[in-house]
Amino acid sequence: MGAANMKKMTLPVRGMHCASCSARIEKVVGGLDGVEECTVNLASETMNVEFDEARLSLEALAHQVKELGFELVLSRDLRQEVVLEIQGMSCASCSSRIEKVVGGLPGVSVCSVNLATEKARVVFAADLVRVRDLIQTIKELGFSATVSQVEGRSSFAEKQKENRQRLRAMVRRLWPALFLALLVMVFSMSEMVGISLPAAVTPGQHPFRYALIQFLLVVPVLWLGRNFYLIGIPALFRRAPNMDSLIALGTGAAFIYSTWNLIEIGMGIEPFHKAHDLYFESAAMLIALVSLGKYLEARSKLKTSDAISKLMALTPDTATLLKDGEQIKILAAEIVKGDHILVRPGDRVAVDGLVKSGESAVDESMLTGESIALKKGPGDRLYGGTLNKNGALTVVADKVGEETMVARIIRLVEDAQGSKAPIANLADRISLYFVPTVMVIALVAGLSWYFVGQADFTFALRIFIAVLVIACPCAMGLATPTSIMVGTGRGAQLGVLVKNGGALEMAQKVQTIIFDKTGTLTHGRPSLTDFLHFSRQFDRETLLALLASAESSSEHPLAEALVNYVRQKQLPFSAPLAFQAVPGRGIEAQVSCGQQSCALLLGNVTLMQEREVGGLSVEIIAQAAELSAAGKTALYLSINGELQALVGVADHIKSETPATIRKLRAMGLEVVMLTGDNEKTAQAIAAEAGIDRVIAGVLPDHKAQEVKRLQEEGRVVAMVGDGINDAPALATADLGIAMGTGIDVAIESGDVVLMKGNLDGVVTALALSRATMTNIKQNLFWAFAYNIIGIPVAAGVLYIFGGPTLNPMLAGAAMALSSVSVVTNALRLRFFTSPQV
Repeated sequence: MGAANMKKMTLPVRGMHCASCSARIEKVVGGLDGVEECTVNLASETMNVEFDEARLSLEALAHQVKELGFELVLSRDLRQEVVLEIQGMSCASCSSRIEKVVGGLPGVSVCSVNLATEKARVVFAADLVRVRDLIQTIKELGFSATVSQVEGRSSFAEKQKENRQRLRAMVRRLWPALFLALLVMVFSMSEMVGISLPAAVTPGQHPFRYALIQFLLVVPVLWLGRNFYLIGIPALFRRAPNMDSLIALGTGAAFIYSTWNLIEIGMGIEPFHKAHDLYFESAAMLIALVSLGKYLEARSKLKTSDAISKLMALTPDTATLLKDGEQIKILAAEIVKGDHILVRPGDRVAVDGLVKSGESAVDESMLTGESIALKKGPGDRLYGGTLNKNGALTVVADKVGEETMVARIIRLVEDAQGSKAPIANLADRISLYFVPTVMVIALVAGLSWYFVGQADFTFALRIFIAVLVIACPCAMGLATPTSIMVGTGRGAQLGVLVKNGGALEMAQKVQTIIFDKTGTLTHGRPSLTDFLHFSRQFDRETLLALLASAESSSEHPLAEALVNYVRQKQLPFSAPLAFQAVPGRGIEAQVSCGQQSCALLLGNVTLMQEREVGGLSVEIIAQAAELSAAGKTALYLSINGELQALVGVADHIKSETPATIRKLRAMGLEVVMLTGDNEKTAQAIAAEAGIDRVIAGVLPDHKAQEVKRLQEEGRVVAMVGDGINDAPALATADLGIAMGTGIDVAIESGDVVLMKGNLDGVVTALALSRATMTNIKQNLFWAFAYNIIGIPVAAGVLYIFGGPTLNPMLAGAAMALSSVSVVTNALRLRFFTSPQV
């Protein structure tokens, strides 16, 4: 397939009810010519598909899904509804004029103005017209307008709205079904539980009335549960049966058998005997209990997206635009790059941008977890969703819409929640064949009891129904995705972004974790600690200025530390005449020394020895060794071939580093430190951090090779770095963990992104992975064990050895509770807390 034509998309799928549905779509769509990969997530009701646009159109994909009995949602409704407060109207002609003019704008489908409330309701297409256009049009008519409220139609919000509407519809059907089903059961079993019925309806005196009343009570229940038949029967005819097919067959068989008995009672054929051979209550209770289970399951599934809902709630719907000296309230979604936005105290920032004017403290805890508000002033960056505390700020928008940090995080979490973990493969394969297999088992069990076991027909029918209704493919289909949805969502709330289910599963397998030293174990902000002066030609201040001159062209953190030190001393320095980095050694530069240029070298002892620098004595090398033993980087400074000074630079480890390393070791992980420092410096820092294994003297482009070497030892390796200069190593590791300093982090790097700048997130990520995978295994065990035990019991295996049979109503209740228990267990992850370091 041509890579240029390949397209990846995540699309909503409507109409899935169990794992058999999702497995069927995966198999059929995945087998289409032009489809490279197709995965369907039952919990998030989405399909991830990669296909060749030159060989297969999106419409053809949707048609194929429709042929299977489902709907692939191709387009998002871009309509939005806004309520505007209008000032300046004095009579009905004013409101009529606004309605006519605004209603005539391209993209406006509804414009209704209420003169009494002075409000206008406008429904419009967001891709054709903007709210600021509506406000400007009203202004040109001689009135003023501001945004009162807005109802957006983002795909996620729309889906949540649909799910809530579905829940309300389910409740409306559920309560009458439960009430009528209980009436049928109490009426039919009255004699067993000691309830006396009126003589006019007892089975002993008036069997037809007794049966007819049950029939009249059960018909509304079946009507309320008609979706089981409208979905299950067509799926059966398409030779793709699902869970609804099992319920439809089971309850349908009970209803048809009982209805036939009702007819025979009316015809006078054994009326007193057949009055006790009715299963109307089984059909009614099965529909009611399974409907209850589906409602509880749907309500629980709605909670799995709580994390995304909370992230979306961070960004305000509206913002104040500064234009031509006016303050205009507009939709946040309409902000474009370059707009000047006023952020008042107490307001949330609408988009990412730079502060143009004003000073304030901004709370970024919702993104980073850092509780201390940061001081912001002109030139500082602000992120959408953060909270302005006490001062007014004017912000120039530079990242809007899908480019903002919050939008990127939401997209990442949505992608992760829609992904699958390899552990789900077995359940997916079984789900595809599960329902047909259950139908065969039910038929064989019923026929065997009737023909081989010499049981009567009603016993065989009860066995057939029990097997059909106890089987639950939903539990298997929901076991993995619900846990991943809740786990990744909880991770986002804790500042840990997991890219996909595969990364979540890999994290719990990690045996060795490698830390890049600079900026990960340490603060990444080295400082000059020692300056040993040996020169007779240059004084200390001159050498420092020459040193800063050479390093001012370098981007290395050590160079930054040296230049900052000289700036603090307010010593003047100029740009170098020439500069070149010597990888793994140091730098060489030509700097201005008064009226002439000097050749400057700064680096390790190897560089000095290779360039045959004079004055390099055993005593000076010993002094450098002492600096290294103290965890400092020792740098030799030479000018014109003569050693002038020894410089000590240190990057102190973070306060939480030793505790984090202890926690990781307590979790059974081998911890390795990777650094470009020499062995002595590296060992000193490692000892302070509590790390035993050190790989020192590694050049930046060789980090990936060291990761490979550890993998060749048979270890599952995780790499923790900043995601920028060690991106190859992160990509090579089995699990790459990119750690940001604050929220300006390379989100594209690594399988796991830590939003906070401290090491706590590493422990959180690994502990969350273990908790999630344990949760998935619990779910899978319950799902498989339930079916493996429940189906044989329903088939009457225990009865062979003198045990009981399983009443179809109990089987239906067990089936309903099985999927509810799986989702409820997954929801426990919402309360996961990071282990204390």
